[in-house]
Amino acid sequence: MITPQTIEQIKNRIDIIDVVGEYVKLKKRGANYLGLCPFHNEKTPSFTVSPAKEIYKCFGCGKSGNTITFLMEHDKLSYTEALRWLASRYGIEIEETEVSPEQKIQQQTSDSLYIINNFAQNFFNDKLFNSDEGKLIALSYLKERGFREDIIKKFQLGYNPSSRDELAASLIQHQFNKELLPKTGLVVVRNETELVDNYRNRIIFPIHNATGKIIGFGARVIGKADKAPKYINTPENEIYSKSKVLYGIYFSRVAIDKFNECLLVEGYTDVVSLYQAGIENVVASGGTSLTADQLRIIKKYTNNLTIIYDGDTAGVKAALRGLDMALEEGLNVRLVLIPDKEDPDSYVLKLGAEKFKQFVATNKKDFILFQLEIMLQEAGNDVTQKSEIVNHIAETLSKIDKTEDFTKLQDYIKQCASLLKIDEGGLTNLVNKFKRDKISKEEKKLPFEEANYFHQQNKSTQQNEDDANWILLQQDEQQERNVLRVLLEYGIKNWDEQLTMADYIFSELEQFTFDNQQLDSLFNEYKTQYQQGLQPDTKSFLYHPNTDIRNLVVSITVFQHELSLNWDKKIEGLNIANRDTSHQDVLMSVNFFKLKKIKKMFEENQRDMEHATSDELIKLIEIHKHLKEIEKELTRQLGAVIIK
Repeated sequence: MITPQTIEQIKNRIDIIDVVGEYVKLKKRGANYLGLCPFHNEKTPSFTVSPAKEIYKCFGCGKSGNTITFLMEHDKLSYTEALRWLASRYGIEIEETEVSPEQKIQQQTSDSLYIINNFAQNFFNDKLFNSDEGKLIALSYLKERGFREDIIKKFQLGYNPSSRDELAASLIQHQFNKELLPKTGLVVVRNETELVDNYRNRIIFPIHNATGKIIGFGARVIGKADKAPKYINTPENEIYSKSKVLYGIYFSRVAIDKFNECLLVEGYTDVVSLYQAGIENVVASGGTSLTADQLRIIKKYTNNLTIIYDGDTAGVKAALRGLDMALEEGLNVRLVLIPDKEDPDSYVLKLGAEKFKQFVATNKKDFILFQLEIMLQEAGNDVTQKSEIVNHIAETLSKIDKTEDFTKLQDYIKQCASLLKIDEGGLTNLVNKFKRDKISKEEKKLPFEEANYFHQQNKSTQQNEDDANWILLQQDEQQERNVLRVLLEYGIKNWDEQLTMADYIFSELEQFTFDNQQLDSLFNEYKTQYQQGLQPDTKSFLYHPNTDIRNLVVSITVFQHELSLNWDKKIEGLNIANRDTSHQDVLMSVNFFKLKKIKKMFEENQRDMEHATSDELIKLIEIHKHLKEIEKELTRQLGAVIIK
């Protein structure tokens, strides 16, 4: 675990404009910055970044947060990964809490493997562009294949020379740990002690994780492979697990999120070629069968997966292998088959970018229906095989078991029953049987987890009801939100010589409560922190561990529009840039809050008067007079007229 001291150091160094500006073209607009939202497609900028408050908010899609949550949301990083990214950016050394010796060794090994891989990538890149052998053999080959130099550099492609141990010698010369080098796959051991280059005379494709670190390599033979394998890949080690890797994810993650679709191909060159053609939302499974871990990576960015594979038999079978897993992960899967004897790499070069895009758009096949059609073609008139197909397709459909996919499931049952020429109700019953069998097995294995699952579902239903109530209350809660806004922005400032703004607000609102429970919780948490001697403000609450509180603080303190500083030029003495309106802001916010509560008390008191006895009525009339006096005083302070 990263120590709190390191986390605090990272937070203090963060510059939200510096970080967000890497992903969004920001233009200064008053005190804030404005740009096109990176989380959804928009033509008119609605994405606002406040450097003073260290907050971003999109007034189009509603995404909001701080620098850390921006990295977590945009790059799909964990909290710890985002902190490590920022620490690396600002040159902060990470201190960690006590870890076991085994964990420490594993972390040191992982760090060393990253460093070795980074060194190797620079070596390969230098040999590709700056050595005669690299330029003559490898670079010319890549350009003949149609790869532009800017794309070669973007994907950091390289070349391992044909000599026996040029890389190995360079690694040893730079004093890298000899025992670790074979783990990387860059070198192999010969004659027990001799280190030899493993990727000799091959094009090198660095494999990046989602944060851009190089975790391994794919080494492709130049030209046609005879006896040697076409590709050699990094062996499994502390930082590389092929079942958890998608080639190109670092470069494509933003486009996948933006277009809400991931294109999946098989090979490295397929990814590079499509990316070069402007189709950037593409990744490759790296020649391995699609795994559940790879599908979960895709799920982070989108629910829509389009698999683009070769149209030969092997390509079709490879595509179909991941179907059930994809359905279990809740992905909407489509399949595009490239014409026989072509692959995505060659076909995009043949058609050109625009025609290839059109081909993909018009040739997407529904994965389940395509699978059924293939199986029916193979079965012909064989009754036994057809019976097996019915069971197989029913089991596949049973994997669509999420509540939100009910309509989709019913549509699939209807279409599949039509193709199979069987009764729709019978297929529904068979699908439900597979579902029941699956639930029964899971209950035996995981009774507590299963119970927790249903608890979470009920909780989600309750949350939807809460959301509906929230919408109804929104119009009446602006005064409550304003009180919290001034408390967060000015609370630790002085109200007078004895009191802070927070002291004044607490004393004025002592007899009042918040109707909105979320706002009431935030108010009480601020009060608790303040009474503990802390100095709570907008910034400190932006790093609160509770996501709901962070989002609430953003919605309270960030506004889509602000008063332009140009008014200072037009109206003499206005002084928007430098004036301090905190006292007036706090006073008005508190008094409007109190007025709102007094009005509610009036309404309640009047309802009570309608049904009161003679003795009760006298008391209620006194309450009415008292509330009227408070209202008059508040109105006098505000200099406003109450409009009924």
